[in-house]
Amino acid sequence: MPEAPLSVLLVDDHALVRRGFRRMLEDEPGIDIVGEASDGHEAVQTAIALQPRVVVMDFALPSMNGAVATRRILEAAPHIAVLMLSMHAEASYVRTCLEAGARGYLLKNAMDLELVSAVRRVAAGEQVLDPRLGRLVANAPAAPSLSTRELEVLQLIVHGKSNKDIAVLLGLSVNTIAVHRSNIMQALEIHNTAELVVYAIRTGLVSIA
Repeated sequence: MPEAPLSVLLVDDHALVRRGFRRMLEDEPGIDIVGEASDGHEAVQTAIALQPRVVVMDFALPSMNGAVATRRILEAAPHIAVLMLSMHAEASYVRTCLEAGARGYLLKNAMDLELVSAVRRVAAGEQVLDPRLGRLVANAPAAPSLSTRELEVLQLIVHGKSNKDIAVLLGLSVNTIAVHRSNIMQALEIHNTAELVVYAIRTGLVSIA
C-alpha cells in the first residue's frame, strides 16, 4: 500500500507568495497542498479543520503573528509540525517561534533551495534552523515567558487597541484585559505602553503586519 502524501497547509498574507510556495512544493512527489490561509486566525481554524502534517507559516501575519498562531494550533493538534518563514534573522525572533513550538525557522531570502527539504524534515520530527542562525540562537538570552493569551493581548496593544477594544475582540471583560496588561508589563519589567510597544516589536514577540 503506497504511503499517504505529506499534507501541507500554506499560511501567508500575500497570495503571490502562497502561489510560489505551492509551485515549489507541488512539483515534489508525495507532497499534497491541502489548504491555504492568509492570517493568523484563519491559520488556526484551517489547521484544526484539515489536520495537515506540516504548516508552512509566515511570521508576520495580520491579526495574530505566526508564533501565537503556532501556539494555538499546537494546543489543539500537537502532532502538527510548524515550519516558520521570516524576514527576521534576529535571535529573539527565532527563539520566540521555537518556544511557541515551531519545529523549524527559515529565512525567506534563502528558502527557495531549502523549503522542500525543510518540510520533509520537520514532518519527520527533526528541528530545522537556517544554518546562519544556529549560533545566534544558542547564544541568545532566554525570552521572558508569556502565555498565549498574553501574547494575543500584547499584539493588540501594539496595534493601538484600548483595554475595552481588546476585551470586545477577545470576548473577555475589561478587568481581565487590565490584569493581562499588568502581568505582561510585570513579566517584561516595563512600566509604560510606549516602551512596551517598542520592546515587543524589537524582540519579535509580535508582528506589526
